Amino acid sequence: MKILALSAYYEPEIAASMYLCKNLYEDMAAAGMNVVLYTPSPTRGIDDATRERYSRLKSESKFDGRLIIQRIGMFGEGRHPLLRAIRYVLLNLIFIIKLWPVGGDVLFVQSTPPTQGAMAAILRILKRIPFVYNVQDIFPDSLVAAKLTTRNSWLWSVGRLLEDFTYRNADKIIVISEGFKRNLIDKGVPEAKIVVVRNWVDELNVSPIARKENKMFDKYALDRSKFYITHCGNIGLNQNMDLLIEVAEELSFDERISFVMIGDGAYRPVMERVVAEKALKNVHFLPFQPYEDIAHVFSLGDVGLVISNAGTGNSSVPSKTWSIMAAQRAVIASFDLGSELDLVISESKSGVCVPADDKRALVAAIKDMISDEKLTHQYAANGRRYVVEELSRASGTLQYVQCIADVATGGSS
Repeated sequence: MKILALSAYYEPEIAASMYLCKNLYEDMAAAGMNVVLYTPSPTRGIDDATRERYSRLKSESKFDGRLIIQRIGMFGEGRHPLLRAIRYVLLNLIFIIKLWPVGGDVLFVQSTPPTQGAMAAILRILKRIPFVYNVQDIFPDSLVAAKLTTRNSWLWSVGRLLEDFTYRNADKIIVISEGFKRNLIDKGVPEAKIVVVRNWVDELNVSPIARKENKMFDKYALDRSKFYITHCGNIGLNQNMDLLIEVAEELSFDERISFVMIGDGAYRPVMERVVAEKALKNVHFLPFQPYEDIAHVFSLGDVGLVISNAGTGNSSVPSKTWSIMAAQRAVIASFDLGSELDLVISESKSGVCVPADDKRALVAAIKDMISDEKLTHQYAANGRRYVVEELSRASGTLQYVQCIADVATGGSS
């Protein structure tokens, strides 16, 4: 069984959810599938030497040849949205040209970037090959949540046309939550076409690291006696960083509390400038870290923070939450109540979810965590247990393998 996979990003690029692709393709190969992955030369979160080395590496073979990675030369990704959009479109055109003459049993793509689904739909029509689409973010809903457009704008209308075209031509659509499933059904997608598979975490690699053994503290000269609230991953328009700055400013009087931002994104330079202007000493910025240090990254904080604009819950489920839980750290989410994330936090008893955009509620949640150490530790233990029992890597990737194999053989999930 030959799987043709297309991805705009892959290792050694560093991003909060990069492990999902890596785990999935490796486990597909381990299950006996032959996976050919097409992906551009890496650009995000790597140094110039790494980029230069991979720019010369056109093909890699792993798992006795069952996972082949074909690298495509591509200019680096910048922060400007227009240049990024041009890069996405150019990459999609190259994908079509590259895959047109290539045979395979199933085409598999994920929803980042948003043009990728439409590109795969075109390939399905041209090649008459089944197409499995994995929706990690719902476009154009995610643009509205990020305040980049509004409903009924021209961008929204174009996005909906691309979305409908993609869904109509996909043989199966794997979504990451029941909320996503309802969203697609409301847009006219047949329920039989949709499969719900929650994102997972590699619970063996993301495990608790004791503070005295965590190398992040020595590497960045962090005081081990403080109460740390960490934000790991993208620092973008959708993450409501303005609210986080307001909360940090309000809590700046308490010298026990520090916020650590680990990652990068379009809004990081703005956030760094505002933090400097306000002379906030309780906010620290660290770069993305190598995946092999992921356990140290998510174990750094006493609490892991998940924060987004209101309305994000309809189109996103931040999978970094599972890494916070796997590292046995309590969760505070500033997120839409009633969302999939809210329900999981409540079900697992791994922390608290407060209404998105509610500064008072977020400040209160942080104060409660620091004042009740026993409860915070209980949240953390509950989260680790829930991940191991409900969100393991083996369980998650197996469901993908079964769905893709079913489509390849003409069955129904």
